[in-house]
Amino acid sequence: MWLRSFVLLCVLFLVACGEPKLPSPFHASEVSSALAQADFKLRDPSGKVRTLADFRGKVVVLFFGYVHCPDVCPTTLADLAQVMRQLGPQADKVQVLFVTVDPERDTPALLAEYVPAFHPSFLGLYGAPQEIAGIAKRFEIVYQKQPTASGYNVDHSAGSYLVDPAGRVRLLAPYAQRAEWLAEDIRLLLALQR
Repeated sequence: MWLRSFVLLCVLFLVACGEPKLPSPFHASEVSSALAQADFKLRDPSGKVRTLADFRGKVVVLFFGYVHCPDVCPTTLADLAQVMRQLGPQADKVQVLFVTVDPERDTPALLAEYVPAFHPSFLGLYGAPQEIAGIAKRFEIVYQKQPTASGYNVDHSAGSYLVDPAGRVRLLAPYAQRAEWLAEDIRLLLALQR
């Protein structure tokens, strides 16, 4: 009995001595296993069709929202503008994309005016309602119209995806993630490119 217990302890000790799993260097949650191949085909305000391949070599920050959003969307875009300021010259290697979940109201002209008002490099994207629904599903985004006295709002998922320079969706930053943490995650993703 004593020998069996000793052998079991030795086996457990050897198993415990295996290679330790290191904590992630990122602040945002890693989602690459579920979304690495996620992509889209949408139009920018000029009507040009865009996919993630158009932004290879850059870190893409992908956010789903809508222009008439009263709180989450303008806050997120303002936070992302702050991230761009913190990145300094590295901001040229980052592309923020705002995908509308309200294509009925968010016209190309409105997206062209609203989104770059936060930062001149930010780009709004739109598509037909069924296209948006399919892309939202691919990115595990949930959204739904909620009637209001003056029309409707759209409840929607509020995180931002970070896509590495090779075009792989890598991270999901929660709503109101600290700007310095987002900037650090972007710098790490840019360093992977070297």
